[in-house]
Amino acid sequence: MAFDGITVAAVTAQLYKALKDGRISKIAQPEKDELMLTVKGNDGQFRLVLSANPSLPLAYLTDENKISPATAPSFTMLLRKHLQNGRILSVYQPDFERVIVIEVEHLDEMGDVCRKRLITELMGKYSNIILTDDEDNIIDSIRHVNASVSSVREVLPGLKYFIPKQEGHRDPMKATEEEINELTEGATDPDEVAIRIQKGYTGISSYMAHEISYTAIKEHRTVADVLTKIMDRVREDDLTPQILYENGAPAEYSMVPVVTYSAGDIRLFPDPSTLIRTYYSEKERISRSRQKTAELRAIVRTILERDVKKYDLQLKQLKDTDKMDKFRVYGELLHTYGYEVKQGSKSVTVDNYYTGEKLTIPLDETKSAMENAAAYFDRYNKLKRTKEALTELTVRVKEEMDHLESILSALDFAADEEDLGEIKRELVESGYIKGRGMQTGRGSKKGGKGSADKPRFKSKPLHYISSDGFHMYVGKNNYQNDELTFKLADGSDWWFHAKGMPGSHVIVKAEGKELPDRTFEEAARLAAHYSKGADAGRVEIDYLKRKDVKKPNGAKPGYVIYYTNYSMIMDSDISDIEEVKP
Repeated sequence: MAFDGITVAAVTAQLYKALKDGRISKIAQPEKDELMLTVKGNDGQFRLVLSANPSLPLAYLTDENKISPATAPSFTMLLRKHLQNGRILSVYQPDFERVIVIEVEHLDEMGDVCRKRLITELMGKYSNIILTDDEDNIIDSIRHVNASVSSVREVLPGLKYFIPKQEGHRDPMKATEEEINELTEGATDPDEVAIRIQKGYTGISSYMAHEISYTAIKEHRTVADVLTKIMDRVREDDLTPQILYENGAPAEYSMVPVVTYSAGDIRLFPDPSTLIRTYYSEKERISRSRQKTAELRAIVRTILERDVKKYDLQLKQLKDTDKMDKFRVYGELLHTYGYEVKQGSKSVTVDNYYTGEKLTIPLDETKSAMENAAAYFDRYNKLKRTKEALTELTVRVKEEMDHLESILSALDFAADEEDLGEIKRELVESGYIKGRGMQTGRGSKKGGKGSADKPRFKSKPLHYISSDGFHMYVGKNNYQNDELTFKLADGSDWWFHAKGMPGSHVIVKAEGKELPDRTFEEAARLAAHYSKGADAGRVEIDYLKRKDVKKPNGAKPGYVIYYTNYSMIMDSDISDIEEVKP
C-alpha cells in the first residue's frame, strides 16, 4: 500500500489532535533524510518522525527515541533556530495531496512573533521536508532540488514554495456525484473504472481505487456513492485503521473498512501511527527473515544436490553388484565340472543344477578350470563386500536426504528469528554448516557448542483450537516436532503426519476424551497444510495414538517410526481453524 492521500489525511488528523498547541522541545535528525521532533503538550510528550526517504517516506508518532549524530547537520541547526520552543498552531493536508503542513508560531531573534511552516512531502522519490516562512518563501530543505534534477520545480532557499499539480487530478474531498459519473461514464470493466478513479483524483492509490470499483459491484452501489462515502469518513475522521494479513504476513493496510479483501486475517489498530509502525516493522522483519531463510535454503540445497548425486551413483554401483550371484554359480559349477574343461578353452557349457538348464561359462584360456573358478569366487566376494558397504552407505545418505528435505520444509514455516535460530542450530549440530559462519560443508559438531551458535530465544510451536475445543499443536521444525511428540504429548494424545513426505508433527491433546470426527479432520488438515504436499490440494495423512510413535536410538531430530496407524486423505485448507496467537 502506498502512503496515499487517505493515509496522509488519517495521520494528519491524529497529529492535529495530539500536537496542536504543543511546543517543540527537541529537534533531531537521526538519518540524513529523517527528522524527529519532540513535542510537549497538555496530554504529555510526543515524538514525531518525519521521513523523506525516497523508497519509504513516512510520518507517524512513536514512543521510541532514535540515536542522533554527535554533530547536528546544518538543516537541523536551522530548524532549531526557527522552530525550537515554537508552538504548533495547526497541522493540515492541502488539497488532499500527500503533504503534511505543520504551522509553527515562535519568537524571532528580535523577540517578535512570527510563523513558519514545516512541510513534509510524502511523494516517493520526490519526497522532501521543507521549511518556509508565512509567505511561502523557502528558507531551506532537507534535500535541494535544482533545475538539473527537476524541470517541474526547484526547491532551493529563496524560491517560492508550491505543490506541483498533476494535470487532470482533482481533490476527491470536493468530488460531486455528477463529476464522478462523468469520469467513469462508459467504463464497464472494474479495472478500467479503477484506473480512471486513480488518474482522475489526487491521493487515491491503486489499491483503494480497485477497492472502490469492486465494492460498487459487490454491493450493487454506484461508484459515486462508494467514493463519496469514503471521503465523508475521512472528512469526519471516522476511520478504522487495519492491516490485512495473508499467510501470516502483512499484505496491505487501509484507513477505512474494506469489503473486497478475503485472502486472510484483518487486524484493527487504535490509530494510524500504531498501524504504520506495526506494518512497516513487520514488513522489514519478514524481509530480513526471508533473506536469512534464502541463505540457509541455498546451503541446504547445495548439500542436498550433492547427496542426490552421491545417492544416484551408489544406486548404480549397487545395481552392478547384482552380478555377484552369477559369479558364485560360475565358480561352483567349475568346481563340479572342471574335469570336463580342456586347457585353453574360452568357454564351457555345463548343466546348471540350480535351474536344470544348460549354462555357458566364459573362461580365461590362459588359466586352468580351478584358476577360473577361484577368479569367479574372488569377483563374487569383492562384489559381496561392495554390496554390504553400499547398502549401509545408501541407507545413511537416504536418511540424510530425508533430513535435509525436512529442514527445507521447516524453512517454509519459519516465521521469525527464533525459528531460524533453531533451524541453524540443527544445521550446526548435524554438521552441515560450521558453528561460527554460514559456510557449506560438514563442519565439526563441536562448532555448535559455542555460545554464539545457541539461539537466544526458543521459538514456540503453532497452537490451534479445534471447533470442538481441543488444543492442537504444530511443530515448525524438527526440534519442535520432537518436543511436541515426546514431551508435550502423553500416550493417549493423537499424533498426525503427512504420509511419506516432510512435514510437521501435529499433536491433539485428548485430555482423556474421545475426539469427534470433526477434530480428527481439522488436525489432518493442519498436517496437510504444514507439509511438503500442501500445494497438491489433497494429502494422505497418517494418524495414531502418540504411545505408538517411537524414536530409534541415535535418530536425527524429527525422525520417528510407527507400525500401526489409520489414514485419511484431506485437503490443506485451514482458513476456518482458529489459531491461538502467542
